[in-house]
Amino acid sequence: MRLSRPALAARRRGVRRRRFSLPAVTAVTAVLALTATACGPEEDAGGDKPNAAATQASDGKITIPDDLKERLKDRGIDLDRWRNGEWKNWDKEKWLREARDFVNPVIEDLWDPDRMRDADKAPERPVENDISGDAGVTDPKPAPVRAVAVGTPYHSSAAESGKLFFDGPEGSMVCSATVVKDPAHPGKSNLVWTAGHCVHAGKKGGWYRNIAFVPSYNNEGLPTAELKKATREQMAPYGVWWGQWAQTSDQWISQGSSVGGQGAPYDFAVLRVTPEKGATGKSLEETVGSALPVEFDAPAVSKIGTMTATGFPAAPPYDGQKAFRCEDEPGRLSLAAQDPTMYRIGCTMTGGASGGGWVATGRDGEPALVSNTSIGPVTAGWLAGPRFGKEAEGVYEAVSKKYAGR
Repeated sequence: MRLSRPALAARRRGVRRRRFSLPAVTAVTAVLALTATACGPEEDAGGDKPNAAATQASDGKITIPDDLKERLKDRGIDLDRWRNGEWKNWDKEKWLREARDFVNPVIEDLWDPDRMRDADKAPERPVENDISGDAGVTDPKPAPVRAVAVGTPYHSSAAESGKLFFDGPEGSMVCSATVVKDPAHPGKSNLVWTAGHCVHAGKKGGWYRNIAFVPSYNNEGLPTAELKKATREQMAPYGVWWGQWAQTSDQWISQGSSVGGQGAPYDFAVLRVTPEKGATGKSLEETVGSALPVEFDAPAVSKIGTMTATGFPAAPPYDGQKAFRCEDEPGRLSLAAQDPTMYRIGCTMTGGASGGGWVATGRDGEPALVSNTSIGPVTAGWLAGPRFGKEAEGVYEAVSKKYAGR
């Protein structure tokens, strides 16, 4: 993306920070990669009641229960019109915010090759360069670590990783995400982990729309020029999986902001997904052949050797079409004394990497998801992610239990 002269000047002064969910239009929007979405473990997200959220019909398509339809109609939303383009109406009164009102009807072929390929712009908004709120806890800023390309095919190198697509008021947007295990469905998980700001706009907004996950996006790592002729199967070889339900921390709903880092220690979300074309007989985990366990009660940085962050960075010098990763020893970043300390690593990945998984050796000696990309500046060459604790575990368990019998 070509920056204006004022933007280039600001970048040289090091005063910009990037929001890692990226609108695919040139309108100026938030730059900072920020935090989580809808409801925490204590907030009512419909509980375990099958009719409290969108459910999956026998053909695998998402259906909307009558009580939710009525609540949406009260907000002036007609789901038939929604599928025919009404979702593009971002009137404040129609931007659903509450956890129980999450709705994401499948619109087949909406994410076609052109739309997926073009959803990679990275508008920016200036923010403060130093967001540390507790110098006594925050470790020195890490040295930049240059991101390296993930080996192709991605399915062999990072089968759990993929790209998240969604729509916001500014246009089509992108993040990264990870397939994780589901305690309620061993070996057959349909759960995806990402950042909260990749599904919900935080305290001044609501749920994003048309949220879909593409595992091993552009699996062969085709150059951008070749992608212009690529088929949907080449870009999404393991299918497009739509968010059937999304949940995140209530801290993101109440505190999350596109600037300044507010809510970042709670910037995590879990999606339950379903295949766009209907039931295939295989779960997401079976389809990609892998899913990562998630570790909570996060270990101190002194007990972690290295962490590896993976994502699809989309802002220059990257174009969002290929997967990259960084490996570094983590340090601590404190944004506010009352909030949990975050992990921080050196990394040159840019916008679009948000939500991507951070992997470390788990307690059993095997790789485990321990964080996700949340925030990071343009010029400093580092990323920060939340430490998973009881709030993250509550969100994870709530989504798992909601579909435990289905």
